[in-house]
Amino acid sequence: MKHWIDAARVRTLPLSISGILVGSFYAMSQGIFNWKIVIFALSTTLGLQILSNFANDYGDGMKGTDNEDRVGPMRSIQSGAITPGAMRFAIFITSFLTLVSAMLLIYFSFKGKYLYYSVLFFVLGILAIASAVRYTVGKNPYGYRGYGDVFVFIFFGIVSTIGVNFMFSKELDWLLFLPATAIGLLSVGVLNLNNMRDEESDKKSNKNTIVVKNGGAWAKKYHFILIVSAMVLMLAFALIFDFSYRDQNPGSFNFDIYFFLLAYFPIIAHLKRVAKNNEPKLLDPELKKLALSTFLLSILLSLSLIYFISDFIIYYTNWP
Repeated sequence: MKHWIDAARVRTLPLSISGILVGSFYAMSQGIFNWKIVIFALSTTLGLQILSNFANDYGDGMKGTDNEDRVGPMRSIQSGAITPGAMRFAIFITSFLTLVSAMLLIYFSFKGKYLYYSVLFFVLGILAIASAVRYTVGKNPYGYRGYGDVFVFIFFGIVSTIGVNFMFSKELDWLLFLPATAIGLLSVGVLNLNNMRDEESDKKSNKNTIVVKNGGAWAKKYHFILIVSAMVLMLAFALIFDFSYRDQNPGSFNFDIYFFLLAYFPIIAHLKRVAKNNEPKLLDPELKKLALSTFLLSILLSLSLIYFISDFIIYYTNWP
């Protein structure tokens, strides 16, 4: 059991649900909510993340990318703790369970009333599962061609945040693209750290990540652009959201929405450590720190939206 937990890479799981939390609680701030949608959105996203981790362990292990040159922790296939056959079976089972969860999510969201939406999200689910597996598995995996960043940004940023909110509201809210893009960029930042850490071993194994293609110095600048852009977008979202609130309530100022800024402190500390770092292996703990900081950011933003709801109720019901 310990080996399977290690293969699932539990430390990556909080990051994967960040978009689901923000999209769901934003829907609540608009007066729409359904716990069944939240539960199955979370289980589907967690399934995709675990599937991606299993497939990555298998693909890199079978290709020899996970070897003695690798800086990070030893993987399950590499160490022999899990056999390739057992991992293939786990990939199949996880794919099946994730698909079942996605279908239940679609059912509770649309319940046969929106056929086109149901088909669209079913196709997105299939693409997400296929993309999670094809990242490192197969003859020509896209993770070995430097396209992993695109997958992470789309599925764990845009689709996760915008998609779950659409399941509540049945419409696109363009304001939500700001935090969705921010979470996508932060998620790519975690992947970029992983690729920066593994640059030398990936290069020897012909795994042409975006870091291998452009070099470590470029990757560090890229990392700063990702993280700082995400911080700016989150702040822009809060300002626009707050101004909208003030338009409805002249003279008011909604302090609650800015609670998430507390998460900026560990993120800024992270950027300082990355700026000073010249040793790839020291980047490994930064993966966990950035992932947890992103999760904290999503939690605080979600709580801010909940507090906004309480203010909304108090204002319109004259709650004492």
